Amino acid sequence: MAAGAVELDVAGRTVRLSHPDKTYYPERGFTKLDVAHYYLAVADGVLRGLRDRPTTMQRFPDGVEGDFFYQKRAPKGLPEWLPTARIAFPSGRFADEMCPTEPAAVLWAANLGCLTFHPWPVRRGDTEHPDELRIDLDPQPGTDFADSATVALELRELLTEHGLSGWPKTSGGRGVHVYVPISPRWTFTEVRRAAIAVARELERRMPDQVTSAWWKEERGEKVFVDYNQMARDRTIASPYSLRARPRATVSTPLRWEELPDVTPEDFDLRTVPPRFAELGDLHAEMDDHAFGLESILELADRQERDDGHGDKPYPPDHPKMPGEPARVQPSRAKKH
Repeated sequence: MAAGAVELDVAGRTVRLSHPDKTYYPERGFTKLDVAHYYLAVADGVLRGLRDRPTTMQRFPDGVEGDFFYQKRAPKGLPEWLPTARIAFPSGRFADEMCPTEPAAVLWAANLGCLTFHPWPVRRGDTEHPDELRIDLDPQPGTDFADSATVALELRELLTEHGLSGWPKTSGGRGVHVYVPISPRWTFTEVRRAAIAVARELERRMPDQVTSAWWKEERGEKVFVDYNQMARDRTIASPYSLRARPRATVSTPLRWEELPDVTPEDFDLRTVPPRFAELGDLHAEMDDHAFGLESILELADRQERDDGHGDKPYPPDHPKMPGEPARVQPSRAKKH
């Protein structure tokens, strides 16, 4: 064992951690070893959100105050026990991404400076059909987590009306994420269409609080329902992922009844492990469900038929899609 390294036993597999005393969160003094111990404490929960999913690593080799990068392709030196899956980007290019299947994969990635895991909403056995509808409630300037929580509770009612159940979590910042486990029978385009339908219906119900406008200049002080998080190659921080914020906040699964009373700062590297030990993984029951999107897609049909709504703009790195509106910022379009 080289000087300045430790070995950790992770469910029977040894993972080497180099430079364990390197500081990752200077404001709180948390080190790489603290990060490793955190992921050991929540291993079952973080792995449940990552298992068999192509996963992008958000790496911070010099801690949260240094440079970072997203590593999509599995790095050289990937352990032979850590499988990969080939995924296709919107450009048509491909990459082999790691697919964690055991807790040691999480610790192996943490040793590389990975603080946040970004799994695709697909499994390695079928990378073309999402098995999660992920709804990202993103508060815009002038709004905060409490606004996201209010919208999330209305979202819960909407989902129930369509025979669906959702599992909420903090983003680790000011937002709320709600996951709906679905049967992997629909394409990315179809699941994104379902997300647009949900966004538009929330906007109709809460016009003063919710927006589905893609262009920031049109959103106002509202909560943006980011439907493009369901576009191909868009990912959300996994449950129990650390975030690159000074307080080392965690994207934390919640019970619905907790939403009105908590703040993102309640959940961090120090507070989440004892919570996990007490409550377990609050998203564990997701694995027992696989809902259908038929009712939400019927809602999309009605929105198009009755209200004249069509597609919405894709992210800028996506190729132009059939039926997509012009990707021109409204203020610029008015000048021509």
